Amino acid sequence: MHYYKRLRELREDHDLTQKDVADYLQMKQPQYFRYESGSRDIPSEVLISLAKLYKVSADYILELKDTTN
Repeated sequence: MHYYKRLRELREDHDLTQKDVADYLQMKQPQYFRYESGSRDIPSEVLISLAKLYKVSADYILELKDTTN
């Protein structure tokens, strides 16, 4: 599963930097980078926060479905 690619696509589609998203998640940019690069698994609370930020389902971020709803 390559959900981390979807994280990057969503961030770029919303014209956000990694720092913007890290600030939203109240973490440092290098920590968020690890999620987006796939070097760390994303915790469920971070996944939920990102789904709310981008207004998509967690299933969409995890590539379990191809539509955002």
